[in-house]
Amino acid sequence: MEHKVKKTTSPPPPNPTPIQTMFSNSPLSPSSSPPFPSPSQSPPSPFPPPPSPPPPVVLSPCAACKILRRRCVEKCVLAPYFPPTDPIKFTIAHRVFGSSNIIKFLQELPESQRADAVSSMVYEANARIRDPVYGCAGAICQLQKQVIELQAQLAKAQAELVNMHCQQTNLVALICMEMTQSQDQQLLQPQQHIDMSCFLDDNTLGCSWEPLWT
Repeated sequence: MEHKVKKTTSPPPPNPTPIQTMFSNSPLSPSSSPPFPSPSQSPPSPFPPPPSPPPPVVLSPCAACKILRRRCVEKCVLAPYFPPTDPIKFTIAHRVFGSSNIIKFLQELPESQRADAVSSMVYEANARIRDPVYGCAGAICQLQKQVIELQAQLAKAQAELVNMHCQQTNLVALICMEMTQSQDQQLLQPQQHIDMSCFLDDNTLGCSWEPLWT
């Protein structure tokens, strides 16, 4: 008697379920996108972007360094007094005194007196160019001469004014004296006596005395 062995087929194993992690809702794969956004895809910021920095300011060298063709350093002694907009100022001073002497003069003085010293040097250089012989001394002598002439004219005008005041005072005194004399003459003049007898005639006198005899 043959026994037949019945082959039973076992059911296929179930498919493994993917384990879901707390970081993603789908299984990780190379083609899947990362859980965090990339920097290029960041959301727009609620704050405005910072302003762009201002362009660098190019400082122009001072007139002295530009004329001398040298580099103008940050603490240049000549820069505050010879701006690049007025090159003729340094040209005149440099022509008479020289750049080395100007720098030496300014370095020996305090900062509070340097501006006045530069003005004096420029004025004296202008005077020396106009008058190479006397220079600033010639201009000073001319101004002193004008002052003396004006003082003489002022003294003459003051003397004439005092003379006019004296004449006016004498004239007023003379007028007052004449008025006083005329008033005195009028008071001292005798009054004329008027004879009223010429206005009475004999008939009038007879009529007035007639009732007395009746």
